[in-house]
Amino acid sequence: MRDSARLAVVVGALGVVFGDIGTSPIYTLQTVFNPGDPHPVPVSTDNVFGVVSLVFWSVTIIVTVTYVLLAMRADNDGEGGIMALITLLRRWGAERGGRVAATLAGLGIFGAALFLGDSMITPAISVLSAVEGLKTVNDSLDDWIVPITAVIILMLFLVQRWGTAKVGRVFGPVMIVWFLAVAGFGIAGITKHPAILKALSPAYALEFFFGHFDIAFFALASVVMAVTGAEALYADMGHFGRRSITRAWLVLVFPACILSYMGQGALILDDKANISGPFFLLVPEWGRLPMVLLATAATVIASQAVITGAYSVASQASQLGYLPRMRIAHTSETARGQIYVPWINWLLLVSVLTLVFAFRSSAGLAFAYGMAVTGTITITTLLFFYIARVRWGTPRWLIGIGAGALLTVDLLFVAANMTKFVHGAWLPLLIGLTAFTVMTTWQRGRKIVSAERERQEGPLREFVEDVRTGQVPTQQVPGTAIFLNRGKDTAPLALRANVVHNHVRHDHVVILAIETEPVPRIAADQRITVDDLGYSDDGIIHVTARFGYMETPNVPAVLALLDPDQTEGRLDLENESYFLSKLELELGKARTMAPWRKRLFIATSYITADAAEQFGLPRDRTVIMGSQIEV
Repeated sequence: MRDSARLAVVVGALGVVFGDIGTSPIYTLQTVFNPGDPHPVPVSTDNVFGVVSLVFWSVTIIVTVTYVLLAMRADNDGEGGIMALITLLRRWGAERGGRVAATLAGLGIFGAALFLGDSMITPAISVLSAVEGLKTVNDSLDDWIVPITAVIILMLFLVQRWGTAKVGRVFGPVMIVWFLAVAGFGIAGITKHPAILKALSPAYALEFFFGHFDIAFFALASVVMAVTGAEALYADMGHFGRRSITRAWLVLVFPACILSYMGQGALILDDKANISGPFFLLVPEWGRLPMVLLATAATVIASQAVITGAYSVASQASQLGYLPRMRIAHTSETARGQIYVPWINWLLLVSVLTLVFAFRSSAGLAFAYGMAVTGTITITTLLFFYIARVRWGTPRWLIGIGAGALLTVDLLFVAANMTKFVHGAWLPLLIGLTAFTVMTTWQRGRKIVSAERERQEGPLREFVEDVRTGQVPTQQVPGTAIFLNRGKDTAPLALRANVVHNHVRHDHVVILAIETEPVPRIAADQRITVDDLGYSDDGIIHVTARFGYMETPNVPAVLALLDPDQTEGRLDLENESYFLSKLELELGKARTMAPWRKRLFIATSYITADAAEQFGLPRDRTVIMGSQIEV
């Protein structure tokens, strides 16, 4: 029974985790030998052996070593991905010196921003490359490639609101068929030119790279496409577990992809004049249309995986204070990582369709694709080795050897992709810099607003003392009032306004602070903490509710956990009223940020999700009270 459960998890991982990297064979070698590349690789026997060997060892070093064997050991309570590394930095790096940790965390945020750029490019290039297989079936279908791609992408984003819980059951089996087909046709290609297997030797990669450096260096910009999707292995670790992902990679995905690359290399050796679409040309004519359909399904799954990853990154960034609070819907009762973020969904849809119509081919997008991937990989490697030093105490000499070797490989890929800057590599950098600017501006603006808000709110215990002693005259009314607040040091603006201006307070006042911890989830026994604020008979208490950054706060559910002995009497949780403080942001004259960043911060605030919906508050019992704050 246990083995069956493990197999189910492995199959699930195949359907979600490996879609992106598993479809890379469709376009990688085609892009390397693309005659339209600004730095084309001439088709020759030595170059084919060198490129295939370079692909094999790039996948081995970056995916197998960097991610599967190393990075996936750095987990944040089981969760992985670059945002998990950032939370580990904030937790462990602060103990060793805040400046280095803060710098690396900022670099990590840029890596997360680059991943958002990747999530825009991946659906466009993946679906385009699959639909382009129609040209190997019939050349007259060329004009239909872009419209068909646009329709598929539109449908993909329109169904996101229903989630992937139901269709997720077929993802795994489809990807198993995909990898078996990829491996089978790869083997068929190898039988035509078995000598291609010699490319497994690193000697061919090294000889090609150092013997033909002027060609090999530029080829790295296309070779990197073989490792796209590596971040998904790490990011989805919390959903499927390190062991399941490792097994699926080593047993099926890695061998299938390498066999396909070998088969395509053999095909190019057999017919050097025909390098257009070698992936589909491996397939006999009778099977090309079904293979195009299967490839389209696989690339849709690949797109689904990266879209879900973008939701997760945006959600975690919001929880950690780098983006405003956004509306998030959980689309599965059993798969905790399956969420839907409407604002991100529509942003991605517009962006992906724009890329499809602007570039119109996978070859055009290929110039832009590698930059986001290499940037994220390099930053992940750097953060991992820093954490390995501060968390595990790994010897400096070992860190130096490991980080030096892997970062050298990563930086070579980055440098090679920079040569494609004017040809499209500027695009993911522009997207990444834009997202990075928005996130860091929001974090900075949030600190400024929080400081001004604290000044207006004033100390909480002093306010409670004033209410208790009658310094502020109030009329006590029956009922329970819940005031949401950001902490326990200051009085909520809504409570202060209710007392100072309306001169009323309820029999029971609960000041509730929701804290998001830098861990994925909080245990039930650590969920709430109650403070009587110095008096056990005035009906005013403070409750701190803790949630992990992967959880969705639900205020009524948290209040139901309260013990009447802690709340100075039984709360009326059937008829309680909820009070929220809403801030109106205005441009101020203080030099807290550059004027353009102030405007960006205020503009970004408009996408903030409704607090009542975010925290599960009943609409008919929620009161919103506004205040103005200058930025």
